[in-house]
Amino acid sequence: MEYTTDLLEILNNINPSLLDYQEWCNVGMALKYEGYTASDWDYWSQRDSKRYHKNECYRKWESFTGSGVTGGTIVQYAKNQGWVPPIKESGHELDWDDVIEKDEQVIIDKNWIEGREVREPNNWNPVNELITYLEILFDSTENVGYVTKTWLKDEKHLPTQGCWDRTAGKLIQQLNKCDGDIGAVLGDYNKEAGAWIRFNPLDGKGCKNSNVTDFKYALVESDSMPIAEQNAVLRELELPIACLVHSGGKSLHAIVRIEANDMREYRKRVDYLYNICKKNGLDVDTQNRNPSRLSRMPGVIRNGHKQFLVDTNIGKESWDEWYEWIESINDDLPEPESLVECWNNLPQLAPPLIEGILRQGHKMLVAGPSKAGKSFTLIELCIAIAEGKKWLNWQCAQGKTLYVNLELDRPSCLHRFKDVYNALGIKPNNLSNIDIWNLRGKSIPMDKLAPKLIRRASKKDYIAVVIDPIYKVITGDENSADQMANFCNQFDKICNELGTSVIYCHHHSKGSQGGKRSMDRASGSGVFARDPDALLDLIELDLNEAHYKQLRNMSACKCCVDYLRANRPELLNELSQDDVLSQSIMIDFCKSKLGHDYYKELDTLVNEARDKATSITAWRIEGTLREFSKFPPVNLYFEYPVHVVDQDGVLQDIDPDDVKPQWQKAKEKRQEQAEKNKKKKVNEFEIQFSNIEIEGREVPAEELAEKLNTTPKTLLAWLGKSKKRNEDLAENFEAYYGEDGKRCIKRKDK
Repeated sequence: MEYTTDLLEILNNINPSLLDYQEWCNVGMALKYEGYTASDWDYWSQRDSKRYHKNECYRKWESFTGSGVTGGTIVQYAKNQGWVPPIKESGHELDWDDVIEKDEQVIIDKNWIEGREVREPNNWNPVNELITYLEILFDSTENVGYVTKTWLKDEKHLPTQGCWDRTAGKLIQQLNKCDGDIGAVLGDYNKEAGAWIRFNPLDGKGCKNSNVTDFKYALVESDSMPIAEQNAVLRELELPIACLVHSGGKSLHAIVRIEANDMREYRKRVDYLYNICKKNGLDVDTQNRNPSRLSRMPGVIRNGHKQFLVDTNIGKESWDEWYEWIESINDDLPEPESLVECWNNLPQLAPPLIEGILRQGHKMLVAGPSKAGKSFTLIELCIAIAEGKKWLNWQCAQGKTLYVNLELDRPSCLHRFKDVYNALGIKPNNLSNIDIWNLRGKSIPMDKLAPKLIRRASKKDYIAVVIDPIYKVITGDENSADQMANFCNQFDKICNELGTSVIYCHHHSKGSQGGKRSMDRASGSGVFARDPDALLDLIELDLNEAHYKQLRNMSACKCCVDYLRANRPELLNELSQDDVLSQSIMIDFCKSKLGHDYYKELDTLVNEARDKATSITAWRIEGTLREFSKFPPVNLYFEYPVHVVDQDGVLQDIDPDDVKPQWQKAKEKRQEQAEKNKKKKVNEFEIQFSNIEIEGREVPAEELAEKLNTTPKTLLAWLGKSKKRNEDLAENFEAYYGEDGKRCIKRKDK
């Protein structure tokens, strides 16, 4: 058995406050050895707030050289603190019929690669080479980091931090005027050591990863194979190489286009790049993964050999183009087939799981607003499949189901299944057909959940897997089409691997939904609506008092009938079909036929049924289907905890809340705003009148109008009989002439 996990993910399982000082340093050494950055160590160290000191990690990082501490140290520390590595099967003994699968990211076999020789140029123009390098990698306004000075350690020339104070445009301008003397521009360099340059632009304040302003390029270098073979592999891999530089030593330096948006994406892309190189025989130096890394500068001499440009702009044009090529070069997609070959021998269609709605092995989405009872709907569906019963209006095939519960705690979920069974009146004859996977508080992104689900369900023969709800496992931005397409692909994996249907629920977007098509109501990207083979959408219907009156009547009648059936079934023969539809007739009948104690008990039950009826909501299911013809809308009552189909057609003529014409909605909005403005005006009038009203003093219309930011004429119009009259103000205030003959305002005597 072996495990494979990103080292930073393992690091998240280590609490730095539980390590001593030397162990903390060992973590930094291991990260540096494995090609990670000081910022990774610093970010993790901040979790120990008591011992963390700003910039301490960066200072110590430079001193970590040749420690020999590897990533295995981090793994061991994580294990010591309780981390258990994810295990995957390493393999099994091959049988005669086994197929050895090829790694789909292996493109070339280095055992068969034919080397491409690299020769030093005869007519060499060092200045032109450096200018070409700068023009390809940098914009004219970007700062360039370079090193020409070195220091000796163990008889080895090591680079200093160097310079970063000039832009590419400035350097190119000065190089064009230097008469071939690069040292006059960059400073004289030691011809035994050569010179270095940083391939990503800096901010002009330093040369660390934090000073990188644009994560454009990464360095690929390997000195474990002859240069001719390095050259061949780099070209066979079609790497998007901007500049390929001979180091003057044992390796080529490939400056590869990464085009990342930030450090996080840069790290992921470099890991992917190095992994592809390694799989294809190029043992990349992983210590070069940092974006601020130095590379060999073309146009200088190193120990008697030239550091020169081998080639520029080779391979694919961009990272995206190269990535798509790598992913598709060895795909496992089926070959196109001719229709003529299968015309007379068509494959059999998958049998229906839900008659007229969904086939086995296909996907279905149930969408609706909050409090629509979506979870109850899915539980009802699980029960219907387990027992081979009808779900709402549709017959279900019988088989095993897995309900993935991501939202409810275990006791609530189990009680809910039993409550729904009882409310549906279905006998639990096939409880073994329902498995529940309780993952509340343990949910993980769908791309990680899918393989775990597949492993657990591989031998269970489920015909349906229900995931409730998906917002708990969404990966990425639900409004992003490409990210949601990748998310929905996880459902395809489950369907294909298990041969089962996948059914899941999602919430509506914000705002009114009645005017939208069913496939446009689900929140987020349109992928949600277009990906499943069946989309069932719930939208609420507004019930008025007349509907609730009818529901209370129906509930009371049903309560009376159920009570008589349980206690005095012989009395039902005395009732007509019309009698059992009137609560007044039923109550009078029961009162006259039942004894006092029976009727008292029934009266309590009837009142409870009426009260419960006031909490009933009404819903309409509309569908968008891929395999079946569109069905007419199905109207339902949600009588907690189950949905009941409206068999009487009472809900048929009710429109959802937002099906009004646009002009009517606009008119109502204007009227609503006008009413708000009117109330605001009355409140402001009351406040300003009270502020200047003093006992025994008149309130001049002119002074009040000034406070209200209007004119006396307009104010008097509010209290008069003109079109501007405000009824609320005119009812409580009136105008009159004061002692000085000026118009004043007073409260009316009540």
